[in-house]
Formats: sequence, C-alpha cells, structure tokens
Amino acid sequence: GDPARGIETWHAFSFSGHYDPENAFFGFLIACNEERLALNAGFAQHPHRDVEIVTWVIEGELCHEDDAGHRALVREGEIQRLSAGSGVLHSERNASADKPLRFLQMWLHPAEFGTPPAYAITRGQDVSPLRQPGALLAVHTATARLPEAPFVYVHVVRGQLRLEAEQLGPGDAARIRDAAGLTAHCDGPAEYLVWAMHGEPSYG
Repeated sequence: GDPARGIETWHAFSFSGHYDPENAFFGFLIACNEERLALNAGFAQHPHRDVEIVTWVIEGELCHEDDAGHRALVREGEIQRLSAGSGVLHSERNASADKPLRFLQMWLHPAEFGTPPAYAITRGQDVSPLRQPGALLAVHTATARLPEAPFVYVHVVRGQLRLEAEQLGPGDAARIRDAAGLTAHCDGPAEYLVWAMHGEPSYG
C-alpha cells in the first residue's frame, strides 16, 4: 500500500501549504507537529536544510534512515536530534509490526547556516538541541517550576496540567513570554515537554 496513507498530522505553527504570518514561530521554535502513523505508514525520503529537528516518540517505534548512513529505531521515551545543516535526505516510518506510532516533531531555527549535518539519539530528562545553544528542552513527569526565560513553550504529551488558571490536556500547548515564578501542576500522572528559549530568529 501507499506509505503516505495512514498519516494524521496536527500542526501548532504555520506549516507546508498553510501560512499564517502571525503564527510563524515562537522563540526559536518554527514547527511543532504531532504525527500519528498507522501500521506500515511513513514519510518517503525527503530533504531538509538549515533546521534543527528534535523528535520525541510518544508511543511505538520510529524508523529513521538518512543519506548520511544513519539507520535507527527510536523508541518511546527517546529523543532523536537531527541537524540538517547544509542538507540531508531522510525517511521516517512506523517500525512496529502491531502498534500505531505517535511522535512529536519540533523544528528550531539553527544558530548558523550551512554546517555539516549531524545526528544523535538520547534518552533522559534534559536535552540540548544540536547547534542551537539558545534553546533547552526538558521532559517532566511531575509538578515542576518552569524556567525563567524570554520564551517558554509547554506541550502536554499525557495527562492533565494546570498552569495558573489554564487547564491543559494531551496535545495542548502554552506559549509564555518572559516567564517568571510559574509552576506547572500535574493532576495525576502526566508527561510534558518544556522549551526554554533565550532568543528568536533574526532575519537580516
């Protein structure tokens, strides 16, 4: 069958054929897509350039292949980091024989352009994206104080989160400017990603 079938995508920012100049980026984040891939579904080989791509697998197994010779399975709770740099071709597909795949893919503006591509998979609570020192990602599973930064982006993966008067559920996100003294409260088991960003893209 067609691997492009069986893909459901939710976009948090302007993406692909839809462009809203009021929603093009937040801090260094320029895309945050939740992807749901059925069995045997996937994205055929396609190019990227001058973008930092950070992928968090929510459930299932993601198979990544690229033209630099990297072939890897990214499992639940693992983070894949791809610096596209001067250009990379890659494909992504559901590697599981019996489970759907859900992952969150986030794109960041790079600190510099034209660098050689780089690739890594990590597991853990704190992840610094390749070549963008102005952004730091943390993964939380309990109530936590949010970092103090000019741009803070919170994305709920599982469970319920209270952020001051706002109640957030799976797939919800909050964008906070000049965050200070805020705490994200978990109502029961939860998992959420927090970006702390200390700048935004400069175009010219």
